Amino acid sequence: QVQLVESGGGLVQPGDSLRLSCAASGRTARNYAMGWFRQASGKDREFVARISWSGDSTYYADSVKGRFTISRDNRKNTVYLQMNSLKPEDTASYYCAADLNAADLVAGRPHYWGQGTQVTVSS
Repeated sequence: QVQLVESGGGLVQPGDSLRLSCAASGRTARNYAMGWFRQASGKDREFVARISWSGDSTYYADSVKGRFTISRDNRKNTVYLQMNSLKPEDTASYYCAADLNAADLVAGRPHYWGQGTQVTVSS
């Protein structure tokens, strides 16, 4: 069993930066590929980024490539999403996800989900 708790969301202005954190509990959490999804109001949940269990492989949605960076610290069982150059269209609830199978995670079928943290980008 893996439990995921996100933090770090908030209200920022366009062009600002924000870092989200996802704390994973469970003795095997460090073995899981981890990722971030987001869901804007009235829209489907969409993939944002994922990182392998070791941290040596990352993958991003085209919409965030070059602006967002996913990383993890397995000593702390925590995954981060550094978001730079934020745009109003990045406004959404951001969800952390985990799965042993990275492909299932990217496809939107992770075994575990967090509860989400709201990010609002507005002037």
